[in-house]
Amino acid sequence: MKRSKSIAVSLAAISALLLAGCSSPGTEASSSTDSKAIVLDAASLTPNGIIGKGKNGEEPASVDALQLTDEEKAKVKAGKFTAAIAMQTMDIDWSRLTLKGIQDTFDSLGIKVVGVTDAKFDVQQQIADLENLITKKPDVIISIPVDDVATAEAYKKVSAAGIKLIFIHMPASGLKYPADYQAVVAPDNQGNGEIAAAALSKYIPENGVAGIVDFAVDFYTTNQRTLRVKNWFSENRPDVKIKEVGFTDTTAVGPITANFVTANPDVNGLFIIWDSPAMQSVAALRSAGVTLPITTIDLGTEDAVDMAGDGYIKAVGAQRPYDQGVAEALAAANALLGKKVPAWVALPAVAVTPGNLLESYKSIFGTEVPKEIVDACNTSGICGK
Repeated sequence: MKRSKSIAVSLAAISALLLAGCSSPGTEASSSTDSKAIVLDAASLTPNGIIGKGKNGEEPASVDALQLTDEEKAKVKAGKFTAAIAMQTMDIDWSRLTLKGIQDTFDSLGIKVVGVTDAKFDVQQQIADLENLITKKPDVIISIPVDDVATAEAYKKVSAAGIKLIFIHMPASGLKYPADYQAVVAPDNQGNGEIAAAALSKYIPENGVAGIVDFAVDFYTTNQRTLRVKNWFSENRPDVKIKEVGFTDTTAVGPITANFVTANPDVNGLFIIWDSPAMQSVAALRSAGVTLPITTIDLGTEDAVDMAGDGYIKAVGAQRPYDQGVAEALAAANALLGKKVPAWVALPAVAVTPGNLLESYKSIFGTEVPKEIVDACNTSGICGK
């Protein structure tokens, strides 16, 4: 699969370090095609620490490095700072939780938010958003680029205006740390890829085929996920053949997945790059009468309901978007105090399976589990407490 690189993005280890004679989690090929006979253990899928590095090879720093003393909190409140937030989309659970974490933390520190924008995965919209936010003269902007190359000049204008800049997930290309931006806060995308690969492996028989439905745009965040999925299979399940297909329109993934599976009937299971495309694929496969195990990244309500009902989604490598939002706001506060913030702050990946779905949902979303998920668990009987 070739990745396209363009602003036409109108949209936007447990590695092979095995002890002699021992198996790495998830490395055993399934001897059964009955997915109901397979029970995934979240703890055994969870990576041992942060696997990935920052876009420029930075080592990960812990969120502990962002904590403020009581004296520092008082200084932030006394500063009467303002902030703005430029998101790539607000149409997914991840964005809403991230924004809530940022807003709650800013509120607690007395930082006033003067603008929040939604680029709807459109590069030109995000460029216009950033230029408009600059006119509001905030002290800091927190943002995730829709396209790290096409939006770079707009982010340079933020820096040139003397506004502190904190990136979510990845920096824009060509910007220098700490002169142009003060930190990147991100999940361990490679860690999430490892969880998805190790879980999917359980459903792939010896010498079987794993399918990858990927975002066919040169986007660092998703690149890291897919990179680790491929490397994990290469290191732990070299018997498995990988086939892949890509999409660029994030709203039209279902038919692509269905056509891919029709053209490749030997595919035993799918890794799909994040939850929304995964659920579009589930709908298309269900309509076509095809059942396949799927693993993905990001826990949303829709994929949680499917997992709870013993549907297509078997495991998720999840982020903690609310906690990421808190960390991003703390990184901004540190920068506003003139402190040097670590270049890349990473949060660990979370393995979510039916066995820990209810507790994971409550922990990640910070709310009670929705009734539709609980009902699906009660009907299927596969969820843990």
